[in-house]
Amino acid sequence: MEDHDIKEKILNGSKKLFMKYGVRSISMDDIARHLAVSKKTLYQHFADKDELVLMVSKSHLKDEKNRYETITSNSSNSIEELHKISSCLRRDMEEMNPTLLFDIEKFYPKAFEVYTDFKNKFVRHSIVKNIKQGIEEGYFRPEINPEIIASLRLNNVEAAFDERIFPKEKFNLAAVQVQLFEFFVYGICTEKGRKLYLKYKENNLQSQINNAIL
Repeated sequence: MEDHDIKEKILNGSKKLFMKYGVRSISMDDIARHLAVSKKTLYQHFADKDELVLMVSKSHLKDEKNRYETITSNSSNSIEELHKISSCLRRDMEEMNPTLLFDIEKFYPKAFEVYTDFKNKFVRHSIVKNIKQGIEEGYFRPEINPEIIASLRLNNVEAAFDERIFPKEKFNLAAVQVQLFEFFVYGICTEKGRKLYLKYKENNLQSQINNAIL
């Protein structure tokens, strides 16, 4: 196996473990055992766990950027874009350990800096752009300030990971994120936008039912 392939295998395998169990609880020994490679192989490609977490974060955020840019380019309007993002968000959160973001923030500052930069630049810009488009289309309320609402949305995403607000024994991360997302959507929509969003939801639900029957 080529060095590049081995490195990608380590990155992808580590990401799956981190997503499922969080970052702090997974050791280099765990990763080596899970991937059936030696620790020597791990350290040939990554100096330490800090570097591995940093590179996994960069790889994941690059994939996220490509995915959301694809959603934007393949959406016919701002509401369709939000509906597609909602579907992705639900899937992502169902696979993510609630401690993941906290672990990175507290123990891996370089990786958290990369995440923060991605959030404050790409994600913020995407939200502001979507809101401005929605206002022009008549789907979002014209009096809202896109920059203020984008900041509120970003804070809501992170709040869902805060166990002081949503303890994991009581709340499911995916359910919390979906509720907060829909609170955001309904808060910015006009009646016209709300009806279209509900239409996309109903069509999606019907599609799931049909697929289940088939």
